[in-house]
Amino acid sequence: MKRRITVSILCFVVIIVWTALACVQITKSETKKTVKLPSGEEVYDLNGEWDVNVENYGEWQRFGTYPQFFKITQEGSSFTAIRLKDNPPPVPGKAGSKCIQGELDKSGFKKIEIIGGSYGIYPSEGQITEDGNKISIDSPQRARYTLTRK
Repeated sequence: MKRRITVSILCFVVIIVWTALACVQITKSETKKTVKLPSGEEVYDLNGEWDVNVENYGEWQRFGTYPQFFKITQEGSSFTAIRLKDNPPPVPGKAGSKCIQGELDKSGFKKIEIIGGSYGIYPSEGQITEDGNKISIDSPQRARYTLTRK
């Protein structure tokens, strides 16, 4: 009888642990925002509105630091972002103008560029957090953007 109770309790504990692990796996896969391409490759889904902190440094230091809002539109692995409000003076960049463009691959950014208003297009480096809700972009000696999904 004692042995039967011990085996029953052990089975009950195993079932509880197994259920908890299954729930964690489901939660992890649901929190990672991805989209499947026709090629079968999975890339981050960046579509949507993003809160942005723009920190200018180096040759753009005179423009300072300010908040901004971007809307990213993605088609397959290519994406573009537009500003949702004007940049503060004297920074060029009107609402609705393109500010970032790039391409994704399975590990994150394949290519990313900051579009500096009338100043041109600048190759940059970027990182996406594992859950796809935060992006860091750096255009050396110009600007750092930190995007957080709304």
